[in-house]
Amino acid sequence: MMTLSIMFSITYGYLLIVYRRGWKALPTVRFQKDFDEKTSITVLIPARNEAGNMEACLRSVLGGSYPHNLLEVIVLDDFSEDKTAEIVQQLSESLIPKKSGSGSSISCIRLADQLPPEARFQPNKKKAIQLGVARAKGEIIVTTDADCIVPKDWLRHIAYAFENAPIKMVCGPVVFHHENNLLQRFQSLDFLGLMGITGAGYPLGWHQMANGANLAYRKEAFEAVNGYAGNEHLASGDDMFLVQKVAKRWPGSIAFLKNSDATVLTEAAPGLHSFWQQRLRWGTKNAALPNWPLRLSLLTVFLFCWSIWINLAFIFFYLWTDKAYIILWIFLFQIAVKAFFDYVFLSEMCRFFNRKDLLRWFWPSFFMHTAYIPLVGTASIFMKKYQWKGRRAN
Repeated sequence: MMTLSIMFSITYGYLLIVYRRGWKALPTVRFQKDFDEKTSITVLIPARNEAGNMEACLRSVLGGSYPHNLLEVIVLDDFSEDKTAEIVQQLSESLIPKKSGSGSSISCIRLADQLPPEARFQPNKKKAIQLGVARAKGEIIVTTDADCIVPKDWLRHIAYAFENAPIKMVCGPVVFHHENNLLQRFQSLDFLGLMGITGAGYPLGWHQMANGANLAYRKEAFEAVNGYAGNEHLASGDDMFLVQKVAKRWPGSIAFLKNSDATVLTEAAPGLHSFWQQRLRWGTKNAALPNWPLRLSLLTVFLFCWSIWINLAFIFFYLWTDKAYIILWIFLFQIAVKAFFDYVFLSEMCRFFNRKDLLRWFWPSFFMHTAYIPLVGTASIFMKKYQWKGRRAN
């Protein structure tokens, strides 16, 4: 166990060194001042019980700089039990007339009108997006979530990436904001690290990851890979599995949009229960990911964090023996390795996304991360049921 602990520590440090280099090697994508947009875009916004967020999200999308004659917005109402659909209707009437002659539009597809009644008890995000793609008029499909705020030039950066390279898909960064407690600040730091790993995977050639809150693809590409066929039985993974299918069909056709001005903002889970359910949902799809370098990286982090806790237990188990002294030094070595490489990597990400304020919360977040990785990772192996948007899902 002691030898394995040292091996896990060295491998973990090596991974973060390589990921940091990969992130720095990733070029920043930024449209030119004379960029003339020509691509029609449809923004799909899946929503369930998002009456409190819908207006802010739509105003941020329609308030952007992308030409409205090239923009279509479709909200996908997933059996909402609040006034989500009504708010969309009101906004479509109040916002669009102000842009008379622009050609932009807001529409709402209510899944209650498209699916059988029993579907209201199931996660329907993939079905919703497939309905939206089928209805979409745009050449490019862009997805975000109803609880997100998008930056002004978001769609211009995405369109520029497509119009200046023969690519099928663009994956953009997502970060948290408006943190109110330690748990949310921990999530923000953790998510910044995830964005770094996501972006670094592209130049390294190790894996392709994405977040559905900032994802764009050619409509024809979605149709060519038959959408979510083959993984529609999984409630989660509308982003990751689609990326894997596109990457397999067209190697090298996916780009990561490294640009802080193209970053979508959302809010972290407010409490421990919602955080646990969210991360459990994310964890349950890991075993189904076809990309073995990604699964190997996740496994390395998982085993490394578990080895830290196992060594801590061994220290107390062998407390009155000489072996405890050796294990203690290995344990301290592991803590030092993780703290050093975590801080270096997260500092880079905080600097890029202008969130250096989060580094003040590094130490409590460090210990929370060391605990949550083995706990959630283990739970996701054995617990296949979780709550999502007020539903029980498998």
